[in-house]
Amino acid sequence: MSFDPVLQPFNASDPGASFFSSSCLDFLLIELVPMAYRVTNELEANARARSLAVAAAEAGLDGALSQPRAGAGGAGQIEDTGAVGGAAGSTSGTGTGTGTGTGAFGRQRLLDEDEERNAVYYRLDTLGYRVGQGLVERFSRDRPRFHDTLDVIKFLCKDLWVLVFRKQVDNLKTNHRGVYVLTDNSFRPFQRMSTEAGGQAVVRAQPFLWFPCGIVRGALAALGITATVQAESSELPGAIFQIKTVPAKA
Repeated sequence: MSFDPVLQPFNASDPGASFFSSSCLDFLLIELVPMAYRVTNELEANARARSLAVAAAEAGLDGALSQPRAGAGGAGQIEDTGAVGGAAGSTSGTGTGTGTGTGAFGRQRLLDEDEERNAVYYRLDTLGYRVGQGLVERFSRDRPRFHDTLDVIKFLCKDLWVLVFRKQVDNLKTNHRGVYVLTDNSFRPFQRMSTEAGGQAVVRAQPFLWFPCGIVRGALAALGITATVQAESSELPGAIFQIKTVPAKA
């Protein structure tokens, strides 16, 4: 599908205008994905530490309540000491299992692979969602009103894509039933990524699509369209985004 010439997404005569730096986005993505993995595992480690502290405190409290009174028989003392020792041993054993392996970017993984992936995806998608909302609110305020969903998608493929990724989407397809497929044959965040044999480069690149997915979803939400956005890459530096709009409830 061909596109009309790109309109300026901002008011160039506005002396107080703050423009968007695509180079800053490049640097942001380089750090954002590893940071999301690191934060996810650090939060899990803190949650486990708090759980262990609570368990230890409860074990200590229970042990204090169950201790025999002064003058009780020696057998009772030995039994209580064993109970407290058992609780402490179990706490120590839980703390020993600090990880389940090495995750992405050489980080120690405290969650299993699927849990870590879902947590990082949610974090990056949510951050991108807020960025997409802010971009549309700032750079579409001087545009004419959109007539339908296809006009919004075209704005996304032309103006917003140029604003964020310095080029238009290469191809747009739709089934005219709420599904849109955007193809970018030279996706900017992938242009400087090195390739590896065996397809590992594509696998490693996948998390770098989650933040842009959030940008697309947030931009659509700011324009009144609820949608799910998924992206994949079969060969770098290309990327394919699939948008499924959710019909408004009557």
